[in-house]
Amino acid sequence: MKKILISPSILSADFSQLGIEIKRLEQNGADMIHVDVMDGHFVPNLTIGPPVIKALRNHTSLPFDVHLMISPVHKYIKDFAEAGADIITIHPEATDDLDKSIKLIKHFKKKVGISLNPDTKIEIIKDYLSEIDLVLVMSVYPGFGGQKFIPEILKKIENLKKIKDDKNLNFNIEVDGGVNFDNSKSIINAGANILVSGTTIFKDNNGDIKKNIDTLKTM
Repeated sequence: MKKILISPSILSADFSQLGIEIKRLEQNGADMIHVDVMDGHFVPNLTIGPPVIKALRNHTSLPFDVHLMISPVHKYIKDFAEAGADIITIHPEATDDLDKSIKLIKHFKKKVGISLNPDTKIEIIKDYLSEIDLVLVMSVYPGFGGQKFIPEILKKIENLKKIKDDKNLNFNIEVDGGVNFDNSKSIINAGANILVSGTTIFKDNNGDIKKNIDTLKTM
């Protein structure tokens, strides 16, 4: 049985006490911390930047799984790497040279992720799958939390898993967007091994984070 990792999105946390929220996640079984970075340009929302990530870094030993929804992304990779990101995930549409951006992330000794929006084809990144650590499959259009999962994305996850197996590659398949107790089993069965969830983890079962993380892993 494959190990399922949970990366709670702090987009759904109480922003007035993020340090405490992150500690709660670590104490209750989170495997990493998902940090959504939005610029109000590449996606229609604004969130946090490198200074906040740097301030939060001392609150946990968990990896920071940082999803950069900013454009142009290349010139900001250094800032997020130095702020404490452990995984830096970028969108192919947000850089003029994906290969160059991947190499820059590796230069800072960080793990590399590439994110696919719902309408972004796998073919765009096929040549890079052997070079990266993670593919983040978006199951909603990025920008805001609380959206409903797009079920057609399951086929994309399956296709990605088949490519991974056929070519004996090692990248993780992470899914973000509307992940909840109703669809987590289908997502895992399709081939994902990392689930990003915000609303479900922080809000369901009266905010019982441990129960929600455990349930997502074992559905």
